[in-house]
Amino acid sequence: MRKLQSDRKPAQSGKATSMVVFLHGYGANGADLFGLADPLAPHLPDSVFLSPDAPEPAQGGYGLQWFPIPWLDGSSEEAARQGLARATADLNGFLDAALASEGLDDSALALVGFSQGAMMAMHVAPRRARAMAGVVAISGRLLEPESIGTITARPPVLLIHGDEDQVVPFGNMAYAGEVLAGAGIETFAHVMRATGHGIAPDGLSVALAFLRDRLPH
Repeated sequence: MRKLQSDRKPAQSGKATSMVVFLHGYGANGADLFGLADPLAPHLPDSVFLSPDAPEPAQGGYGLQWFPIPWLDGSSEEAARQGLARATADLNGFLDAALASEGLDDSALALVGFSQGAMMAMHVAPRRARAMAGVVAISGRLLEPESIGTITARPPVLLIHGDEDQVVPFGNMAYAGEVLAGAGIETFAHVMRATGHGIAPDGLSVALAFLRDRLPH
């Protein structure tokens, strides 16, 4: 298991009762999403924010990746499967250590993932031993849907996607919603109109409302 490095923003109240972990996309790093902590923190004063770097250099030659993506970097499907398994172990180890260091458990945890980070969030959260407070998956894709029957937890999931996304096609949101809901996971969705592969202000506002409703205060 590889140790993930992360930025950390402490709870504004001085005592964290919840944790928000950002998971960045392919070719980026933890700093890419860490700036979201600034607008969210005043509304979530009891939350500590973390944004780990993915564990390996992107095969595309820039930034970092959680696992290879065959249609982007020409890697094999087997390499992608193995990479996902390794990254899952890495992220679970990071989450366990981070929660323990703050004296928290999964019920106080939310994952906010973008693109490949959203793929990681949707894959890892339902396979944890306990359900976390929630998952916000922005512009992502559900990985290994055929194994949804093996999940061990059912945290609520908010899917957010731009309807003009040319990187991760918009149709992935409806498909993920159908599979997750079919597995008994409470699933919500928000469409960012006239938005490509990014995070529009309305998407961030909906994500904040979701987090405020589900994280302990």
